[in-house]
Amino acid sequence: MTNFFSDYLVSSLRLAVPLAFAALGGLYSERSGVLNIALEGMLLTGAFTSAVATFYTNNPWIGVLAAFVSGGLVGLLHAFLSVSLRVEQLVSGLAINLVAAGVTSFLARLVFSSGNTQRLVGIQPIIIPSLAHLPLLGPLLFQQDALVYLLFILVALSTYILFYTKFGLTLRAVGEYPKAVDTSGISVPRVRYLAVIMSGCLAGLGGAYLSLVQVKYFAEGMSAGKGFIAIAALIFGKWHPIFSFFACLLFGATEALQLRIQAIGVNIPYQFLSMLPYTVAILALVGLAGRSKPPASLGIPYPEKKI
Repeated sequence: MTNFFSDYLVSSLRLAVPLAFAALGGLYSERSGVLNIALEGMLLTGAFTSAVATFYTNNPWIGVLAAFVSGGLVGLLHAFLSVSLRVEQLVSGLAINLVAAGVTSFLARLVFSSGNTQRLVGIQPIIIPSLAHLPLLGPLLFQQDALVYLLFILVALSTYILFYTKFGLTLRAVGEYPKAVDTSGISVPRVRYLAVIMSGCLAGLGGAYLSLVQVKYFAEGMSAGKGFIAIAALIFGKWHPIFSFFACLLFGATEALQLRIQAIGVNIPYQFLSMLPYTVAILALVGLAGRSKPPASLGIPYPEKKI
């Protein structure tokens, strides 16, 4: 029973990691006032580029770097459309998602035409001596890969940056009242550009985790709505790094639960079980309706368009 529970916790964490990277990225973007529906496309781009770079170099860390850079480039595109051209941010994000899905599917058929995706070299876990064999906590915290440990650091670091540094104060101010920030002499577009690019870089790392740790190959559409669940986790966590991380753990635990129910052969159609994480996301958002307050300028371009 202890092993079953320990395995369940480990699975929950691993399924939550790509969500948490994406949610953490979305937090920076949306705290600056830029709505980021493009997290799904950023995840998928990161997964594809990390798989391709690893496939050709046989080095997963080059794949991680490729995912980081490509995610940042997608973030740059979203920032250009949303901040410079002042395109409707929802439309820009959805367009990026559609383009990412189409382009990665097309290129994957060219790169992996021989069906060699299983040959990807994955990122191996780091076993911490003496601590790795502790009951429950050992497998959960001391037998993870470097990306998981990086995520823990980024959650703590983001909390410190957002609430205890000048940059964090500026970022939050841009998302709440950009006119006041502009009046003080700080460039609102520059802050928003930086935030959205950071958003893409972090979401790209989530994509790298998908292809290099979870499955060790690339499949078309493998993000499978995780970017949208990350947005739900961000709202559920009230745009706070720690709370959003725990929301991702909740959704990861839900997905792990439905996988285990399928594995033990319960007589429930698998389609209903596959709906479980998305159902929980919807119920969480419905429960927070009217109580989760987004940044005041979220989705509003600056300067505002004149009608």
